[in-house]
Amino acid sequence: MRSGAARGHVGYFHEVAFCGGDEDYRRVVVPFVDEGVAACEPVVVACRPANERLVREAIADPRGVVFLPGAGQYDRPTEAIVAYRKLFAGYAGAPQVRVVGDVPHPGVGASWDWWSRYEAAVNQVFDEFPVWGLCPYDLRVTPARVLADVVRTHPRVAGADGSHLPNPRYRSTWALPSAGPTAFEAGRPVVELTDPTPAEARRAVAGACAGVPLSRDEVDDIVYAASEAVTNAQAHGVPPVRLRAWAGPSRVLVAVTDRGEGPTSPTAGLVPTDRTATAGVGLWLTHRTCRDVTMTRDPEGYTIRITTGR
Repeated sequence: MRSGAARGHVGYFHEVAFCGGDEDYRRVVVPFVDEGVAACEPVVVACRPANERLVREAIADPRGVVFLPGAGQYDRPTEAIVAYRKLFAGYAGAPQVRVVGDVPHPGVGASWDWWSRYEAAVNQVFDEFPVWGLCPYDLRVTPARVLADVVRTHPRVAGADGSHLPNPRYRSTWALPSAGPTAFEAGRPVVELTDPTPAEARRAVAGACAGVPLSRDEVDDIVYAASEAVTNAQAHGVPPVRLRAWAGPSRVLVAVTDRGEGPTSPTAGLVPTDRTATAGVGLWLTHRTCRDVTMTRDPEGYTIRITTGR
């Protein structure tokens, strides 16, 4: 029998908490941890060091808690999903696993697009496990656009007053965010192709990397990613397919645009799939190897942006 607010719930119980400071954080997290330990449930705390200290200093019995580095230890959400699924599978037979974790965002120096999709995707990806996940967000450092996404992706809200309530602003459906070009794209692209073959895309992007101080692996990764993006656009998008690349002193950005709608699930690229003969695993590998991957819609259609370098 699951304890606490998740009693009777089947699958992943996903809560968010909005904390105005350290005291709010303790009021939300400490009872969550202590009640789990008292119920003999596995309890995992995966937070940044400052937040871990807040928890360690206030909980009744730290010996009943597994402390792990926060999701920020993972450069990419694909890695976090693989690691957490392995962790949860290791607790097979437990009536409930409690996890409190910090999710990276621009307020702590991380890109947000794919972590935003992560927060939506885990509602499906973790739903086979009896996990109660609590995601505290610090209002002092979390940007407004992040909070807007967070509100839409968490079915439940935990309050500093001890409340655990359904979230009326949660949306079970998901759509690609709307966004235009980045500041890096303001200049003229070094590559611009229309309806390239995957081989043409590979050659062009390899050329764009010339002169940029990238490792061999970084070049290989973005060349492969560009080829996969073009293949995916040709198979699932609406022509024309447009590939552009920009090169800076230490990084390369590739954007592939088609007139289609783009992915309809937040899991696209975050978990491998064999439901499609093209790009199912390739898009996942792109997310696992490149420094940053964003997927957006704008008046031109669907664009995937892939970045490598620093």
